[in-house]
Amino acid sequence: MGRSRRTLPEELLLLALDPATGTTAQPQSLDLGLAGAQLVELALAGRIAPDGDRIAVVVPRPTGDPTLDCALELLRRRGAPVRAVHWIGGPRLGLRQTYLSHLERCGMVHAVAGQMCGVLPTTRYQATDTEISREIRARLDSAIRTGVPPDPRTAALAALAHAVGLGKHLYPGNEGRSSRSRLRDLIRHDPMGGLVAHAVMDVQNGAAAQPRRSPAPTPGRPAAGARPAPEPARGVPMQPRHGSMARAVAH
Repeated sequence: MGRSRRTLPEELLLLALDPATGTTAQPQSLDLGLAGAQLVELALAGRIAPDGDRIAVVVPRPTGDPTLDCALELLRRRGAPVRAVHWIGGPRLGLRQTYLSHLERCGMVHAVAGQMCGVLPTTRYQATDTEISREIRARLDSAIRTGVPPDPRTAALAALAHAVGLGKHLYPGNEGRSSRSRLRDLIRHDPMGGLVAHAVMDVQNGAAAQPRRSPAPTPGRPAAGARPAPEPARGVPMQPRHGSMARAVAH
């Protein structure tokens, strides 16, 4: 993958960056959105593909983008398709900062050091080229205004922006209500973007942590397929089982 095109995680982060304050809108859900944007970018590059509600690696060849390739390698190591909701719901260790630092190295933002309450050090990120952010925003505005089906990249960006709650940041107040509604409707124009966006929203709603329901067991009889809980040896505590939540990309 060449570096002439900005990736979806970079565009989503630039959309979320407030030009006045230098902070990012919806920081917690934005971390989920960045992980989802990586999946969409890898799909656009032909490296992964949806398999129901799961993500399968179809071409493990690196893209040339270190952060995306790290995500691709983690997916490949799983050996089997992983549920999108589990991948996105994994711990997001420094993913937003990784992309902010990358944008700074590319000259698209610059860091501004400061202090909170005169004591705690803080860092804000100001866009150095607002034309880039305006171009990204114009693509969304055009898709919303014209009603013409957008290209897959723009449709996926719109789906992710809606999923992380950027609609109220991009189109605030009552006057932006119709634009927010149309932003949400763009989710249907890209299947991969729609899958990932719904996974992001499911994680925020706690769906990733909810086990699938099994049929109710007959009184006095265990459910089909259920194994009786083993008794611990005397003096030996039971060890908790660890889940299979996919680990997120972090640098």
